[in-house]
Amino acid sequence: MSEPSSTKGLFKDKRESGIRHFLRATEIDSRLLGMIGALALIWIGFHVYGLVAKGFGAFLTPRNLWNLSVQTSSIGVMATGMVLVIVTRHIDLSVGSVLGFCAMFMAIVQVWVLPEFLGLGHPMIWVIAVLCGIAMGALIGAFHGYLIAYLGIPAFIVTLGGLLIWRGAAYLLARGETISPVDVTFAKLGGGPYGSVGSTASWAIGIAACIGVLISLWNGRRQRKRFQFPLRPLWAEGFLGVVGCAMIIGFVVLVNAYPWPKGIVRREIAAGNLDPDGNLIISHGFAIPVLIMLGVGIAMTFLATRTRFGRYVFAIGGNPEAAELAGINVRWVTLKVFALMGALAGLSAVIASARLNSATNALGTFDELYVIAAAVIGGTSLAGGLGTIYGAILGAVVMQSLQTGMVLIGFDAAVQQMVVGIVLVLAVFLDTLYRRRAD
Repeated sequence: MSEPSSTKGLFKDKRESGIRHFLRATEIDSRLLGMIGALALIWIGFHVYGLVAKGFGAFLTPRNLWNLSVQTSSIGVMATGMVLVIVTRHIDLSVGSVLGFCAMFMAIVQVWVLPEFLGLGHPMIWVIAVLCGIAMGALIGAFHGYLIAYLGIPAFIVTLGGLLIWRGAAYLLARGETISPVDVTFAKLGGGPYGSVGSTASWAIGIAACIGVLISLWNGRRQRKRFQFPLRPLWAEGFLGVVGCAMIIGFVVLVNAYPWPKGIVRREIAAGNLDPDGNLIISHGFAIPVLIMLGVGIAMTFLATRTRFGRYVFAIGGNPEAAELAGINVRWVTLKVFALMGALAGLSAVIASARLNSATNALGTFDELYVIAAAVIGGTSLAGGLGTIYGAILGAVVMQSLQTGMVLIGFDAAVQQMVVGIVLVLAVFLDTLYRRRAD
């Protein structure tokens, strides 16, 4: 006999209420679960396609996932800043060109200028170059912010002009030449076998991160008690702690599962840097650009959720007129948001140029599209007032996963661009549906 429809409806209601209760108790954003589910489908889909079409799956391997994390770093860093820009109801179309200009500027500083004064290989060359790149990005961003906030020019027009201006300026700096190689220490900031921290340091970072998760949960519960806010159930706290630590440990295991290439190991043995009778399986561990991205993500999350500046940003995005009436200097905050975006573009230029060990005029081309797409996919609303830093980083992983998977399959660059455009439109459509449902 078939089950009565009324009973089916009762079980469905109970199941849905159970899911809602779980999400409410753990305070997990449903859109975050959706992004994780989409990412899992992308990874499994590309891997299975490789198994079926080519006889082997190349996506879910330590090598590919390690490279994926490195490739995501530059976009992920800029996406954290784009969240604040979009939250304030603006847009920045110039970040890719600013990245290219800052990369070319840093290359000139460390290859042509500083060696003349400090000498070739001076240990301060890479430090000065990094500071110059970030400072240049911040100045460009502040200039954009001034035009937008104080002169009233729409952000779309200002940053569209910046996209063209700074790309042209990058060409004029070196007349289109490729400047390489960059400083040896600077190049390590781009990843690779020499730009990684190794197995032992990765485990130390992982354990410290797990302790940080547990301390954060304990401190959050203590603060809720202090201010008499509703508490999460103990089982929900335990679930979040276990899942968070498990993800961290899994990430550490993954990055340590990718060893140095045999050719590099043989070269190091020939140079006398490795003992041929010792352990020749050397783990990469965390790549430095990945650590930079994670560090930026933590700092930006703190800035957005635990500081007065962050509260002002979201207040402006929610209602600029009300924020102005409440005493918030909207124009000054807007200028600082764009300056911060520029500084992060400069930091991304460090990662991108170090990874290539050179600076080219084409560096950062189309990056603005990937950055905006990452922020929107990560849950940042183009209507303003809503967005998360971790969501933007996860969105960057989704975008890079799509691009990497299509490269492994053999899709043309034109098809890759089409897919990025489709995903961006779909993300905005889903955000619209989410906002209608919330209203």
